[in-house]
Amino acid sequence: MPLLDLDKITAGLPKTWQGFLRDWDRSLRAGNYPETTRYNYLLAAAQLARYLNENATSDLEAEDAAEDPAEVTRAHIEAFQGWMIETRSASTALNKHKGLQQFFKWLMLDEEEIDRSPMERVRQPKTVKKLIPVIRDDDTKKVLATCKGKAFLQLRDEAIIRLYYNTGARLSEVGNLTLEDIDLVTDSVHYHGKGSRDRRVRFGPKTARAVSRYLRARAKHKGAELPDLWLAERGGKRLAPNGIKIMIKRRGLSAGVKGVHAHRWRHNFAHEWKRAGGDSGDLMLLMGWISEDMPRHYGASAAAERAQETHQRMGIGENV
Repeated sequence: MPLLDLDKITAGLPKTWQGFLRDWDRSLRAGNYPETTRYNYLLAAAQLARYLNENATSDLEAEDAAEDPAEVTRAHIEAFQGWMIETRSASTALNKHKGLQQFFKWLMLDEEEIDRSPMERVRQPKTVKKLIPVIRDDDTKKVLATCKGKAFLQLRDEAIIRLYYNTGARLSEVGNLTLEDIDLVTDSVHYHGKGSRDRRVRFGPKTARAVSRYLRARAKHKGAELPDLWLAERGGKRLAPNGIKIMIKRRGLSAGVKGVHAHRWRHNFAHEWKRAGGDSGDLMLLMGWISEDMPRHYGASAAAERAQETHQRMGIGENV
C-alpha cells in the first residue's frame, strides 16, 4: 500500500489535526482504500482545518475547531461548504462533503471522540448535470503526436495515453499498474478497480506496440527492478497517478488541446461504445461499474448525438 506524503498534506495544521489525520490514514490503509481515495479524503479534512484556522476569529467562532476536529460544528461545515462552492465549484464542494462524511464517521464510530457527526444534517451541494465532455480522435492524435520519438519519456507517455484511450480506465487504475498486470501474450491488462473489483481488459495492436516499446526502454532504466509499471524519468522512482495527471495536462497544452485529463478518455470510450450500439452490460464489465445508472450517465452524450443526427435526417422543422 503506497504511503502518502502526509507532511505535505498536513503542513501548517495544529498538532491535534495532524495526529488525527495520520491515524485516519492508517485506518484507511488497513481498510485497503485506494491511494487516490485516501488522498482526496485527507485533503478534504486538511482544507477544512485550514479554512477554520483562517476564519477562527471571525463571526464563525472557530477558535476551538481550528485546533481540534472534535470541536467542529454543523455551522463550521456549512460555512466551509459554501466557501468551496463560491471559490471552486458545486461538484468540488460535493467531493469535499463526501470526504468529510467519512472523516467524522471515523471520528465518531472508530475513535469515539464525538457523540454525533457535524455532517448529520448538512445537505449535499446540488450539482448541475451536464453532458459528459468527450475528447475526439483528432485531439487525441494531436496529444499523441507530442510523444513521437524514442526517448524514455516519449515511449512511456505514449503507452500511458494509449491505455487510457483504448481501455477507458480510471486515472488510478492505469497509474497503479505493476509489471505483473500487463500480459503481452494475450494483449490484456489486469486493472484493480474501486472496491477491490478487479477486471482484465484487452487492448489493441497499437497499444500493445506502445507498451512493448516502453517495456524495452524500461528494462534499461535505473528503476527497472521496481515492481511498478510506470517509472519517473530520473532517480529510479515510480511515477505516481498524480504525476501522470500532470504529464497528461502538459501534453495537452503542448498539443494545443484544452482540458485534457485521463477521465475524458474514459468518457470517450463509453460514448463510442454506446454510439456504436454496444451492450450496456458488457460496458459495465469493461468499465468496472456495478451501478446501472453509470452507462446511462456516461452514454448521455452519445444519445444526444444520435438524436441530433436523427433530427437532421428527418428534417423536422424545415418544411415551412
